[in-house]
Amino acid sequence: MKYTNKTDAVLLLEDGTVFRGKSIGHHGTRGGEICFNTGMTGYQELYTDPSYYGQIMINTNAHIGNYGTLINETESDSPKIFGVVINSFSDNFSRFTADGSLQDYLSKHHIPGICDVDTRAIVRHIRDKGTMNAIISSEVLDIAELQKHLDEVPSMEGLELSSQVSVKESYEVGEQGGIKLAVMDYGIKSSILKQLVNRGFHCKVYPARTTFEETEKWEPKAYFLSNGPGDPAVMEYAVDTAKEIIKSDKPLFGICLGHQLIARANGVGTYKMHNGHRGLNQPVKNIITGKGEITSQNHGFSVNADDVKKSTLVEATHINLNDDTVEGLKMRDKKVFSVQYHPESSPGPHDSRYLFDQFISLIN
Repeated sequence: MKYTNKTDAVLLLEDGTVFRGKSIGHHGTRGGEICFNTGMTGYQELYTDPSYYGQIMINTNAHIGNYGTLINETESDSPKIFGVVINSFSDNFSRFTADGSLQDYLSKHHIPGICDVDTRAIVRHIRDKGTMNAIISSEVLDIAELQKHLDEVPSMEGLELSSQVSVKESYEVGEQGGIKLAVMDYGIKSSILKQLVNRGFHCKVYPARTTFEETEKWEPKAYFLSNGPGDPAVMEYAVDTAKEIIKSDKPLFGICLGHQLIARANGVGTYKMHNGHRGLNQPVKNIITGKGEITSQNHGFSVNADDVKKSTLVEATHINLNDDTVEGLKMRDKKVFSVQYHPESSPGPHDSRYLFDQFISLIN
């Protein structure tokens, strides 16, 4: 059943394009970078992924909300998106195990949204024009007035966001006696920690700006750099940490933002993509094995492929079969590797979970 709220709402894009629909979630106004995700399921995982902090999410799947929400399907303690754009929104849910409706969930966490809009038209627009800022409002419907609010929304390029979503104090997960792994939290998903713990790691999760010297006091055997939001080009503190870890010769694994930080630590640049990759169906080729993988992805920045080709320190291990962007790296003479995509995806494809086992093999 479609959501029956009749309150008007408006979506204003940075280039002046306007879409009008009905309000869902929180009654209010909020702006951010607009993007789209092609996943057919898993909207709660998307909304709570810290990598989406500062973004307005368009779900390309037409029907959203029909299976409600569950507390154990979250990737963090709350939704991290700044807004949501949906075609057909359902306040009723069919899953009897659900904790409640998506409407109540969004409203509780003050996430505004808009529905009854042509999401295909919006996606085609930003697919051609590129990712841009946008604003959703159910309280300011005058476009000229709303434009003033949109003008205050910062660009994602040049924005450091990881320290805003990172844990504030370190904590430990996993069994005592397991492989001691220092996890740098730049916006880590809980599914990543579950995959690490399930493989016998004893993880200590550190705030984003923790120094290498501080983590070494725990005497970890290896390091992990997590996913997260924002522009890696302005995260010199994290790049410096990556350089220190690499210098220590301890095994290092990075995912998504962690992949980009490892690249920058080796002199490889990053750049803002036209649209980014966000979905559960991205095809990737493992150059080492020759095998293909269907992957879950969420990133708006990428590693510079030309820099990788020129580098004497790193080499590409995975490429995206849609656009040939770099999806994986390894250092030539160090126990360091990374991937741009998400092998922990839940829900989503499990083709890439071998990477966690590869990390253990590298340590042992």
